[in-house]
Amino acid sequence: MSDMITADLVDLDLSAGTKEAAARALAERMVALGRVTDLEGFLADVAAREAQMPTGLDGGIGIPHCRSAHVTEPTLAFGRSAAGIDFGAPDGPADLVFLIAAPAGADDAHLTILSSLARQLMNSEFTDALRSAGDAATAAALIRGDETPAPAKDEAAAADATAGASQDTAAVPAAASAGTAAATADEAPEADGRPFRIVAVTSCPTGIAHTYMAAESLENAGREAGVELVVETQGSAGFTRLAPEVIAAADGVIFAHDVPVREKERFAGKPTVDVGVKAGINRPADLIGEVRAKAARGEATSGSAPATPVERAGEAGEGYGTKLRKWLMSGVSYMVPFVAAGGLLIALGFAIGGYEIKSAPSVLNHFVWTQSDSWAALMFQIGAVAFGFLVPVLAGYIAYGMADRPGLVPGFVGGMIASTINAGFLGGLVAGLLAGGVVMAIQKINIPAVLRGIMPVVVIPLISSAVVGFLMFVVVGKPIASAQKGMTDWLNGLSGSNAILLGALLGLMMCFDLGGPVNKVAYTFATAGIAVASPSDSAMKIMAAVMAAGMVPPLAMALATTVRGKLFTETERENGKAAWVLGASFISEGAIPFAAADPLRVIPSAMVGGAVTGSLSMAFGATLRAPHGGIFVVPLIGNPFLYLIAIAVGVCVTTALVVLLKGLRKPAQQTPAGGSAAGPAAAKEAKQPVAA
Repeated sequence: MSDMITADLVDLDLSAGTKEAAARALAERMVALGRVTDLEGFLADVAAREAQMPTGLDGGIGIPHCRSAHVTEPTLAFGRSAAGIDFGAPDGPADLVFLIAAPAGADDAHLTILSSLARQLMNSEFTDALRSAGDAATAAALIRGDETPAPAKDEAAAADATAGASQDTAAVPAAASAGTAAATADEAPEADGRPFRIVAVTSCPTGIAHTYMAAESLENAGREAGVELVVETQGSAGFTRLAPEVIAAADGVIFAHDVPVREKERFAGKPTVDVGVKAGINRPADLIGEVRAKAARGEATSGSAPATPVERAGEAGEGYGTKLRKWLMSGVSYMVPFVAAGGLLIALGFAIGGYEIKSAPSVLNHFVWTQSDSWAALMFQIGAVAFGFLVPVLAGYIAYGMADRPGLVPGFVGGMIASTINAGFLGGLVAGLLAGGVVMAIQKINIPAVLRGIMPVVVIPLISSAVVGFLMFVVVGKPIASAQKGMTDWLNGLSGSNAILLGALLGLMMCFDLGGPVNKVAYTFATAGIAVASPSDSAMKIMAAVMAAGMVPPLAMALATTVRGKLFTETERENGKAAWVLGASFISEGAIPFAAADPLRVIPSAMVGGAVTGSLSMAFGATLRAPHGGIFVVPLIGNPFLYLIAIAVGVCVTTALVVLLKGLRKPAQQTPAGGSAAGPAAAKEAKQPVAA
């Protein structure tokens, strides 16, 4: 931290009477050293951050801070006030004021140092030492960590006593990692002999101070309460996900945050306390007590997490193939809403104005409120614009999955080039992977400190976009465009048995994992074919087959629970009622509860029915221009009657197989005629069915 604070940035006699005056006095020191280029602009940014949430903390601390384009390098100024300054803390004015100035593009190394300072502010030895510092140089050295505050005499004596007692008592288990508090020997463990386990997430709007102070406060309170508490800090320096096994083993969850928790679904199904970040700083012991009380009462959040894009970076130890799948799925997840919105608008345009509406003039110059053709043209042209984002969004978010935000610019640029040179869906995949790889390579280069502040906003976007653009225009673009054209020509040439086999294959894929990666591959393949203003007849047949097959599993489970309810549990019968609507809406995930409970019977049955439906849809020549909608877009389907017949046949096939397979479950071996030595106990056991 030597380059962040010097004696010139310390004022031990801060005379300001208000927080605005205090921020100005400390900021003027930054301006004098060239750390801030525009005093008024910087103070406006500080005030905007203060308006989001007061920065005063219990214990006499004020930490005004912000990111600002007027800051040249991460800087910290410290002021000590004898009278105290009101920063909105519940316990009164602050006598220790820290003004933190971070550039708009501050690098992770500096942000990590600032987060360390925030944690130190929760240490009473550190703040006491600052209150007693005799000169500015000493205070600056304490903040930099060049000097270590000495423990108070009574604390040192207590430490000595503890050290002596440890010779006569069993060792207390230590924390497994930083941020983990283990139970002490004389504190009551849980019923199974282990301490209560909590995982926590802290985050704040700027992600510089409160995030890490709340983490430190919670960890300290965890140690005092004798619980194992691990914190995931989601700050500006990024965040490292808690290991899945740590979350799975946790007895409760604490969210102390003022911005949305990233990937919150990981914590579903556990007792949860959800509060603002300042509650994590000011009353951590109360939060721990609340989550323990919820666990004792059996309260928990919903165990079914909402559908969200896959985790981008993957977990430690995952193979490259797994990470590649997650990166690709990240791009697909962000692309699908554009497909649905654009495709449905285009389909509605065709339904109202006919297929010739694609040749209508721009509604910018020709729009008549009372003419249906004008409305049809409007919907078609809006949908066409939405479709224009498909490949750039796919490429941009593949790169985002690989390299986080720095990957977005080269990813979108590469994706737009892929669209420009007609490289299509394949070009988008390649552009996204190239962009992510280039950014990851740049990030590994050791950059001089003076350039780190502009790396994320200038250097990385500039270099990566130039490299990806060169590769797409000059090196790989033309071969990919040729491959895309070849695949399109092959699809257009499909007919007869080849088309039927393709329909069966797509049906199998749609029903294999019910909304998972394999399902999404088939769906993306279909939507990529219709993501043009004038899709081919083969592409529309593929889209029809994919949607028809995807409707089969939930509809079949709904029918099976209706015709043979005794084969299903009460919960499954209730899920069956919802599956009617989900299946009709083309939401394959409606069959997941059934597949999870009995995968060996449900999934193969669904795959057979999906294959039958896909092949029949292709054989019947059904076409579909909309990428979603289920039965609600039947008026937009070519050969709708035969299309519905294909779905009905597949549903009946899957229903019959599920009922047959579930009916084959035999009871346990009955007692042989004439009795046996096991007597009544064996007879009683024989009535129990064999586990499926």
